[in-house]
Amino acid sequence: MIPSKKDLQAICDLRFSPEVYEKLQEASVAIAGLGGLGSNIAVMLTRTGIGKLKLVDFDQVDLSNLNRQVYDIRHLGQLKTEALSQRLKELNPYIELELYSGRITEDNVWSVFRGCRYICEAFDGAEDKAMLAQQVLCGLPEAYLVSGSGMAGYGDADQIHTRKVNSRFFVCGDECSDAAQGIGLMAPRVAVCAGHQANKIIQLILEER
Repeated sequence: MIPSKKDLQAICDLRFSPEVYEKLQEASVAIAGLGGLGSNIAVMLTRTGIGKLKLVDFDQVDLSNLNRQVYDIRHLGQLKTEALSQRLKELNPYIELELYSGRITEDNVWSVFRGCRYICEAFDGAEDKAMLAQQVLCGLPEAYLVSGSGMAGYGDADQIHTRKVNSRFFVCGDECSDAAQGIGLMAPRVAVCAGHQANKIIQLILEER
């Protein structure tokens, strides 16, 4: 049986306090890239009570994703936006979701993310990460950007940290490790980095006046 929205709100009020939960419910967060980082960030933010998520990715779920992303066998072949939407609705059927199933380029960053106050960058490639950071910081002056950099392998998870670059830009990760032969992306460290990104977003929301 699906719980009512009122029942879910009552539980969250008990855990967070009504004032905190209300702030989270009013917040909207965009997630650019729905792989190991982005899919885990989305689940964490949904469980925390964020009211709206904008899910952005062009890719489909395949077998190589299952070792560290939140998808399962039933999602194979689906667009990640649609598969993740299904997964999040199972956690909170009342969350508001906006899907953008396309590739982000310099030409469309501003149109896709215009109006987004909080943006999580969770792309795979360094060039895509740099492009998004440059475009958001230069063209979307009201947006906060929380980026991921370095979470490969199985090294000490304490090396993963959150660094403030400037008042609107934060980087989470060890900022050095990269996937290579014998050093792949594994669920534990990816999830730790995703947790840092989700936590920073929540902190920004709750501390903003």
